[in-house]
Amino acid sequence: MSSSFRINTLEERPKKIEFYFNNEKLIGYENEPIAASLLANGIRTIRTCEITGEGRGIFCGIGHCYECRADVDGIPNVRTCLTPNRQGTKVFSPSGSQSREISEDES
Repeated sequence: MSSSFRINTLEERPKKIEFYFNNEKLIGYENEPIAASLLANGIRTIRTCEITGEGRGIFCGIGHCYECRADVDGIPNVRTCLTPNRQGTKVFSPSGSQSREISEDES
């Protein structure tokens, strides 16, 4: 995705890294929460609800609700709002879950 949804207020940024979401290469910053990296790349839906099929993503942002969980580097049900991003991290929507990117029209 070419546009960034980041608020650019910091004078000095942490190190840029490449990470993957559902096999798509994205750019983030080292040690920022994975959920923040995804949101900055326009990805709002990380998984779908197993019961209703509705999209789920960041809700509380502090690890209480588990809405942002995903498979991270082979570990299932990781809360992406609490997990720091690293170079080469591989994030996948849980099995059977669909995710999508938001378009600029939706932002």
